[in-house]
Amino acid sequence: MAVEGESPDRIRLTDPPRASIDRDGPVRFSPAMSREHPELSACKDMLAHLVAFDTVSHRSNLAIIDDLAERLEDVGARVDIYSDETGEKANLFASLGPDGDGGLVLSGHTDVVPTEGQAWTSNPFAVVERDASLYGRGTCDMKGFLAACLVMAPHFAARPLRRPLHFAFTYDEEIGCLGGQALVETLARKGVRPAVAIIGEPTSMRVIDGHKGCHEYSTTFSGLAGHGSDPEAGVNAVSYAAHFVGQLGHLQRQLKKRAPADSPFNPAGSTINVGALQGGIAHNVIPDTARVDWDFRPVQPSDERFVKEELQRFCDTELLPAMRRVHQGGSISTQALGRVDGLMPMQDNEARDLVMALTGANRTDTVAFGTEAGLFQGLGLSAVVCGPGSIDQAHKADEFIALEQLSLCLEMLDKLSAQMAA
Repeated sequence: MAVEGESPDRIRLTDPPRASIDRDGPVRFSPAMSREHPELSACKDMLAHLVAFDTVSHRSNLAIIDDLAERLEDVGARVDIYSDETGEKANLFASLGPDGDGGLVLSGHTDVVPTEGQAWTSNPFAVVERDASLYGRGTCDMKGFLAACLVMAPHFAARPLRRPLHFAFTYDEEIGCLGGQALVETLARKGVRPAVAIIGEPTSMRVIDGHKGCHEYSTTFSGLAGHGSDPEAGVNAVSYAAHFVGQLGHLQRQLKKRAPADSPFNPAGSTINVGALQGGIAHNVIPDTARVDWDFRPVQPSDERFVKEELQRFCDTELLPAMRRVHQGGSISTQALGRVDGLMPMQDNEARDLVMALTGANRTDTVAFGTEAGLFQGLGLSAVVCGPGSIDQAHKADEFIALEQLSLCLEMLDKLSAQMAA
């Protein structure tokens, strides 16, 4: 994709709300829906179509990417598809309007979290409508936003856009923003330079200008197997993994005390979460391997150094010496699986100002969960998170999105198309 020319002017707002941002003032995140958006019925159908693609992260997303590409090409978009090294996953980057720098990106991920072990009352991949809501895996996180973008794409295509409009649909966000990282690297390498990114994660259409980063790790313990009747003859990897989990809990309590007094986040400080401890094969066998899956969400760089140094000290001076007194081959290794950049609140943020004007919000907020917004910010874009649905419904059985939320999102995109052509 060739990108040429000077950057267009910023989208001009009649009354930029920058000075009115107040995290402690009365909340008005978006106007109440006074009517259904005319495209709501089409959006419902589109969402049902997208949910029917089983795009749980460990599966390929190529089928849904091909479908999205065909629909965007049908309205005249210039579409690029970038596959990963396996050929089983791909990102889509599509553009409407003029070529050049300074474009606006509407971004969302195509993958969803698993449904196994959850008590769904209906087929997760077949949308069910009840109580003015749509139920199904991904309805909220975040195919609702993708559906709204696709339904509104013809409206954008029909207008004389003053600057490029891009659609960025990625893979494997749920397991570490892997597709988003690959996409921003591709854009940087190709010299594609958008200026603004709106990431449509579920925020109940609130305007989010900051969130924590997220670092995901797996720590593996190798011990010595043996008969459970003589515990001291082996090195119980599960037991040492449990001690490691205890240290993570201790560090979490320390991080709470280290929280900045002026932190905009909730929880205020950096956090650690243990997601899984796996190991062992039977009641009477000393397990020789175990793994702890955990994540760390920093609010300040000093906390990252603190956690890494304390864990290294604990392993080197306490756990490993005890393991190796019995078995010299005992080991502990940590693998970094994903690193999601945080979105830092910025004084000058065109994306925030624009979305506040479009939604009628009078303030912004921060959230604890991670998104791809920090990746775009790292590429030099102004970025904001705003999308339909509540994060409270995400990742759960009977995930749903309220029809009102979809209508509000459609309204925002409708206004955006008018702004971009004004």
